[in-house]
Amino acid sequence: MDSGIVPISGFQLALSVFLVVIAGAVSALLRLGLLKSLAWGTVRTFVQLTFIGYVLKYVFSENRLWLISLIIVLMCFIAARASVSRTPNVPHYPVVPAFWSLLASTVLVGFLVVRVIISPEPWYSARIVIPIFGMILGNSMNGIALSLDRLYGEAKARTGEVEGLLAFGATPWEAIRGCVREAVRAGMTPIINSLMVVGVVSLPGMMTGQILGGADPHEAVRYQIVVMLMIAAAVAIGCLLLVGFSYKKLFTPEGALKDEIFHSRRQGS
Repeated sequence: MDSGIVPISGFQLALSVFLVVIAGAVSALLRLGLLKSLAWGTVRTFVQLTFIGYVLKYVFSENRLWLISLIIVLMCFIAARASVSRTPNVPHYPVVPAFWSLLASTVLVGFLVVRVIISPEPWYSARIVIPIFGMILGNSMNGIALSLDRLYGEAKARTGEVEGLLAFGATPWEAIRGCVREAVRAGMTPIINSLMVVGVVSLPGMMTGQILGGADPHEAVRYQIVVMLMIAAAVAIGCLLLVGFSYKKLFTPEGALKDEIFHSRRQGS
């Protein structure tokens, strides 16, 4: 079996732009209004990935724990901002609880995977830690965005039920518990669906990358199993933490539902 990565020249990389041209042609043909966003997204992809390539090369060469930790915290903050921006049912931008939820779930699961399961030397090897934590964050941010948006959406849709329970003496947690359950379920559904079809319908990115890099398929499969299970755990913890932080914000100090749940950024409020 051949080993090593097949290099891509600058000319070959430029040829890949043709793929975006196809997507742009579809957008123009159907008048989707996505041509400008597609072009800008392509430019940003080239610039951002080229920049991060130089950054990672420096970080890998230094391999210092404080620098790796700083990058992880920064990644969590960026992921938190990106995730709450995808919650149109939420009237405000709860970046702080999203940040702490992502940080806690990512560090807990990531540390367990890197320190106990993979155990590189040193355990904080940047080549292992940053990709692992990045995969956790990339999936967790989508999960918490779905769960937070569903929490507010469910509370809005079930206002009568929640207020009825409150009127009969239920605590805010007892009244909102059904909405919390649906919110966490919504956040976890995508990763559960992925677990069901991985290897049958799709070959995930990490496994594909390792195979393209010349790794033995069996070894790549082991890594991918670890990755899928760690993502499931991180998404579950992240959703539970964020919903736990957020449900109390739906109520006034007196235990009544706030009027703000009836407003959303989608409505321009």
